Amino acid sequence: MQQSIRPGQPWFDTAGGRIQAHGGSILFVDGVFYWYGENKERTAPGNGIWHWGVRCYASTDLYNWEDRGLIIPPVVDDPQHPMHPAQFADRPHIIHNARTGKYVCWVKVMQRNGEQMSSVFTADDILGPYELVRSGLRPLGMNAGDFDLVVDPSDGKAYYYFERVHSEMICADLTDDYTDVTGYYSTHFPHPQPPFVREAPAYFRRNRRHYLITSGTTGYFPNQSESAVADSHHGPWTVIGDPHPGDESHTSYRSQLSSIFKHPLKRDLYIALGDRWVVDPPADLPDIPALFERVFSPDHDHSEWGAVPLPDPDTSIADYVWLPLRFDGDEVIIDWHDEWRIEDYD
Repeated sequence: MQQSIRPGQPWFDTAGGRIQAHGGSILFVDGVFYWYGENKERTAPGNGIWHWGVRCYASTDLYNWEDRGLIIPPVVDDPQHPMHPAQFADRPHIIHNARTGKYVCWVKVMQRNGEQMSSVFTADDILGPYELVRSGLRPLGMNAGDFDLVVDPSDGKAYYYFERVHSEMICADLTDDYTDVTGYYSTHFPHPQPPFVREAPAYFRRNRRHYLITSGTTGYFPNQSESAVADSHHGPWTVIGDPHPGDESHTSYRSQLSSIFKHPLKRDLYIALGDRWVVDPPADLPDIPALFERVFSPDHDHSEWGAVPLPDPDTSIADYVWLPLRFDGDEVIIDWHDEWRIEDYD
């Protein structure tokens, strides 16, 4: 039995298997925590398998997780299906619609031509079965990259924060059934190119203030996070800096956040859920943000990208970096802990 959280250490389920819930989030349903995310168990460098569906785990203490299986399985016999293992399906997010009773799951699917679209699934139960109700969705006619889904607890209205690929962050209102956008949206954090463009938005709300923590754009390789605060879902957002001030490497403790989880039974415990995609980086790894800045510059000939032998990380063994947040006024601070316990928080 595990009795603490150990960031960056291999994490195994109650049957001894490596937990496969990457780009993940947690839902709390009827006294049970459900952690779900990308199943990378069959992914290996060069084998053409990007994912093996969406997997879910259940726990009552956030330490020990029972494998509840594939809630959205891969579709192996249809190469065009968004959940075919060769499709670049990433970062599932599930929200519950109290009006319809449905669990609604959005998945980002990156196309080989560079376009990024969304697929939407619904189910009557957190564990499924999930039905595909939309695919090839380009919300607002845009390429939609990394994202987060948010439900306002006061009125049930839902919002979709997503990276307009290599451009800016979008906050879009969702329809009443949470399966599409209404057309109303706002734009934030415009940047000319990677690595400056913000992706991997992780939203949370505290004391009536809205927060977003985002990553720079450097693929699987970690970079410096950035936090921002606002008085409404649509901003305007004020950037308040790197939430990992203790990290001298400026790589968010070698991780990328996927979501922020407010513990429902604690007064003020927020947990940053992150992935350490590159477990064992080579010593001669180049300056990744600088490389991305050069390669994606409009006046660059792009030849350098193919000339730099970036390693292809084995994401099947990626680890998790879960850390508690602390606050100094509006400032968000994520300190490193080799080990920490839920019980140490009020």
